[in-house]
Amino acid sequence: MKSGRATIDLVEGGKIAVCGPAHLSLLKSAGALTVALDSGTIHSYVDQEPSLTIYTALLQAKPLAIGGAPQETLVSLEANGGLSVRAIGGAVRIEQQLNGQSIVVPQSGDVFLSNGQLTGMKAGGGRGSCDLGELKFQPPPPQVSVPATAEEVKQRHSADTKPNLPNARSDSSSDEGPIYQVFLPPMRFDANLKVQPPPDPNLIVLVRRVRVRPTLIFEGRVEGEALVAESRPAAAVTAAAASKPNSASGAVGVPASNPTVADRVRTLWKRMWGPKS
Repeated sequence: MKSGRATIDLVEGGKIAVCGPAHLSLLKSAGALTVALDSGTIHSYVDQEPSLTIYTALLQAKPLAIGGAPQETLVSLEANGGLSVRAIGGAVRIEQQLNGQSIVVPQSGDVFLSNGQLTGMKAGGGRGSCDLGELKFQPPPPQVSVPATAEEVKQRHSADTKPNLPNARSDSSSDEGPIYQVFLPPMRFDANLKVQPPPDPNLIVLVRRVRVRPTLIFEGRVEGEALVAESRPAAAVTAAAASKPNSASGAVGVPASNPTVADRVRTLWKRMWGPKS
C-alpha cells in the first residue's frame, strides 16, 4: 500500500489499521495471527483472540494482556530500520530474534529501537501515528431456550421420586480421613512499602473435620435348612410306655427303655444266680 489507510476487521471482534506507505504480510492459523511487517505503521486492537505477533527483520513484538483487558498496540517501522512501539492497552514483549534477548514495554509505554538492537532503546516521543477508527463489537449470540421433551420430563421425574438409599457396601474408607482447612485473614497491599508485611498468625484459623465412624454391624447369611426338633404329644409318649412290657412282671432280658446302671446290674445277677430250668 503506497498511501492512505486500510482496516482489517477480525471475526473475533478486533481490528487492525494499516497506514501507508506500508508493506506487510498476514497469516492466521489456529487462533494465532502473524504479521510480517517490512515497512509502515499498524495499529492493532485485540480483545482476547487471536494471539497477535508482529515480526520485523530482526525483532518481534507480541502484545500481552493485563488482567484480561484488551490489547491495543501501535508499531511503526521506518525505512532506516528504526522501530517504534507504543503499548496503548496492555504490555508488549519485544524480543531480538538472533540472540533471544527480550524486554517488556509496560502499558502506556513508548519506545524507539534503532538498528534492531535492544541496548540502544530510548523514548519513542510519539513517533508514528495511525487512526484505528471506530471499533465494531460483535454482541454475544442470544441464548434460545428449548422446552424439554416428554422423555426428558419423565426421566427427571423418575430421578426425583427415586429414594436415595445409602449404599451399605460402599467403601467409605477414603472419606474417613480428616480434612483440614486453613482460613487466612484478608490480604493487604501498601504501595508505599517495599516489603509487604506478612499476615498475622494469630488471625489464621485451622479447621479439622473428621467423620465419626459408625457402630460396627456384622452382616451374614445362614445357608441350608434349619434343624427343628419335633415335639411329640404327651399322650403318645404315655401310650408308647404302656405298650412296652414291664421288667418286674417276669420278663427277664428285655430291658426297659433307657435302663439305668442299677437295672443292668440286677439283670446280670438274675442271669448268673437265678433258677435254671
